[in-house]
Amino acid sequence: MGLLLLISFLVFTVLGIPIVFSMALSALLVLIIEGIPLLIIIQRLFNGTNNFIFTAIPFFVLAGDLMSYGGITLRLIQFAQSLVGHLRGGLGFVTIVASMIFGGVSGSATADTAAIGSVVIPAMKEEGYDRDFSAAVVAAAGTLGIIIPPSIPMIIYGVVANESIGRLFLGGFIPGVMVGLGMMVPTYFIAKRKGYPKKQRASLREIIGTFKRSFFALVMPVIIIGSIIKGVVTPTEAGVLACLYALMVGVFIYRELRIRDLPKIFAHTVVVSASIMIIMSVADIFGWLIANLEVAQAVISSFMTISQNKYIILLLVNIFLLITGCLVDLGPALIILTPILLPLVRAVGVDPIHFGLIMTLNLGIGLFTPPVGTNLYVACGIARIGLTEISIAIWPYVVWASLVLIFVTYIPQSVLFIPNLFMK
Repeated sequence: MGLLLLISFLVFTVLGIPIVFSMALSALLVLIIEGIPLLIIIQRLFNGTNNFIFTAIPFFVLAGDLMSYGGITLRLIQFAQSLVGHLRGGLGFVTIVASMIFGGVSGSATADTAAIGSVVIPAMKEEGYDRDFSAAVVAAAGTLGIIIPPSIPMIIYGVVANESIGRLFLGGFIPGVMVGLGMMVPTYFIAKRKGYPKKQRASLREIIGTFKRSFFALVMPVIIIGSIIKGVVTPTEAGVLACLYALMVGVFIYRELRIRDLPKIFAHTVVVSASIMIIMSVADIFGWLIANLEVAQAVISSFMTISQNKYIILLLVNIFLLITGCLVDLGPALIILTPILLPLVRAVGVDPIHFGLIMTLNLGIGLFTPPVGTNLYVACGIARIGLTEISIAIWPYVVWASLVLIFVTYIPQSVLFIPNLFMK
């Protein structure tokens, strides 16, 4: 029955049925065949979202929206431009730096891509950048929002795996910085080859000026992550703190956030959060069946027949996740695969926090990899290009992110060093 569950899910997905309905239909099919009372559906739907930590998700989504409307995003981009705008293809570097900073608040790859892209892609167009390059660098850099803490996917993994959200957040620092800095390498060579423009180097006075104007934006990630590290707030409370801070800065300091904007912001937050919660709710039924049908045990046995070596197992899991990330969106993939793969890697001695970052980074690559990559579609919509064009331009960034994934996979301390340093 476990095989029927997975095969039916894949069939429904290939037929183009949305992931949430594919999970629901495959679970319903197995429940009926097994003769399990359908009342279990109501119980699991409720159980899927009955977790206090999930309240952090809408708060971080709201914080990202408040930043965009409140002028915080624009000031981050201006500060980044004063630092790296003088380089050849400077707006590409600006996109990456701004995404690294913005990722320290929003926790959402899609939000980062939309917020940063809506500003830099039109600017790139005016300065003669190719549209496929502009969209590619925005789509790739947007994934930094789920690696650099806070991260909505890490919250989901932490709940499903019953692991510390704080340790997961801290574990994302080194991989996130590595991915961000590494993306600057292909950006430099592409910009040099295509002769993209560069601006005059900003003076020290100009850098200090943009720093002052963006100070309240720059200090926001420090307050959020610092308060979590010190144990002052929980991740949920940190989300509330981020919202309040963004609201106060946008209304009273930058004075760009208007009261009339709030209904639109709240409506977007509700839609995004509800879509995540619906997936979480339905996935609980799917996960419950996976556990009861002993799918995880079957997967462990299958992998162990190939090899019992930890490094070979991690290689196979990574290949499997990379393929999955190209076909299934990150959130559902995390929910479905964590209960299946976590027992396997635990059996060969992999730390759950380490594996959480492996999954997040791995499936995050799928966000800017065709055919399902969400970031690709967001960037394409802003740049007004087709999926084929951006799919060709994105590959240098996919290659670099994959190299970082290999490093993170086989060097556990790249993830565990900071959590072990600050949290016991």
